[in-house]
Amino acid sequence: MDYRSSAREILSAIGGKKNLVSAAHCATRLRLIIADNSKIQKDTLENIDVVKGVFEASGQLQIIIGTGTVNKVYDEFIAEAGVEASSKDEVKAQVAQKQNWFKRLIK
Repeated sequence: MDYRSSAREILSAIGGKKNLVSAAHCATRLRLIIADNSKIQKDTLENIDVVKGVFEASGQLQIIIGTGTVNKVYDEFIAEAGVEASSKDEVKAQVAQKQNWFKRLIK
């Protein structure tokens, strides 16, 4: 499997480097913060070989890849995107910054 190629395809389908705010991963998913969700090509993402599913939750674009593969795709993804690795907590903090003032107040 060509993880770099998969990472390039994912990056292209989310609207490129300029549309990526940050990236992290958990055991099975890429967790991305996107600047402009209207630039995401969800159908294209879902048709990439390594991608098992795509959904948005808590202000994050979550791309299901699977255990043992997600970390390899993630390493290639952050290299291609030219971003630093982020932890899940850092991504959650960035999501909170994108929320409107009322949701931030509730949290």
